[in-house]
Amino acid sequence: MHAVVLVSGGAAVTPYTTPDAAAATGLAAGNTMTAIRAALLERGHTVYTSPARVGDGQVREDSGWQGFGDVPEVLPAEITVNAVGTIDDAGRRLAAFLRHLAAEQGVESVDLVAHSMGGLFSRAAISEFRVSSGPTVQRLITIGTPWTGSVLGDYYAGDIALEAAHGHEITEQIFRETQKFAAEKSQGAADQVSSRYLTGESGWNARHAGELDGIAVTVIAGTYYDEHSEPTTLWPHDGLVQRASALALDVPTSVLPAHEAFEFDDIHSIFFANIAGIPWERAITWDPRVIDVIDEALRR
Repeated sequence: MHAVVLVSGGAAVTPYTTPDAAAATGLAAGNTMTAIRAALLERGHTVYTSPARVGDGQVREDSGWQGFGDVPEVLPAEITVNAVGTIDDAGRRLAAFLRHLAAEQGVESVDLVAHSMGGLFSRAAISEFRVSSGPTVQRLITIGTPWTGSVLGDYYAGDIALEAAHGHEITEQIFRETQKFAAEKSQGAADQVSSRYLTGESGWNARHAGELDGIAVTVIAGTYYDEHSEPTTLWPHDGLVQRASALALDVPTSVLPAHEAFEFDDIHSIFFANIAGIPWERAITWDPRVIDVIDEALRR
C-alpha cells in the first residue's frame, strides 16, 4: 500500500491519525496539519499523520491554543517525534514511526508532506533508510521548511541582528518571543535550525549529500512579510522562515537535485496568522492554493 504521511515541524503538538480516525475534539490533526489532511482525504489519498510533541513522551492531547483531545490511538514515545529535540533524533523516531506503519498498516511506500522543521526531520528519516529497512520514500514535499536556516535559529545564534527588522514591529516581536520560547523549551532544535548549523562544507546539509537522489522534491515558501528587500538573509519571510531558505535557493545540487518550487504570500502557520490578524487561509498549511499544489504533486 502507498500512503501520504504528514510530518509537522518544530514545537508542534500533533496526534497520530489514520485515514479513518483522528482526534475527536478540537483540530483533528493538530493546528498545522488539519486542513491538509481533510483536503487530501477528500481527494482520495490515503493519509496518516506522524505524532509529535514538545519533549519526550506520548501524545494524548494538546491543551494549548487550538489544540485537540480524544485521540484514537496513543503510540509509544519511541515512535513519537520530539519536536524540540535534534534533527537527527527526530528523524530516527520518524523512521521508526514509518516502520510501524509498514508493520501494522501494510504501508510499503510513502510520500512525505512536511511543514517547517518537519522537512528536516523527514530528510533525517530518509537518511535512516539508507542504512536500514523501511518503506520506500517516493516524494518529499516541504512547506515553509528551513533548508538553510530560520528567523528563529539565525537570531538565536546571533547571526541576524534586531536591526535587520528595520523597526518592523511584528518581526521584532517574533525575534523576542521565539527566542524566549527557544531558551525555555529547546532541546537542540533552536541551535540546529540555523544557517551556521545547516550550511557550509561541514554543515548538516553537506553531510546528507546524495540522499535525495531518486526522490521527487517539491518546495513551497511563504512570503507574507516583504516590507524590505535587505538584508536578503531575512526578507521576505513568512514569520519564521525566510523565502530563500524555504525555496532552498542556496542548497547545492549535490544535496538537492532537480526539484520544483512554489511561493505564496502566506504566513507560517495559523498561530502567526492569529498574531497578524489575518484569516487562517493565509497560513501556508491552510491555504487552498497550497493544498492544490500538494495534491497535484502527489498525483505526478
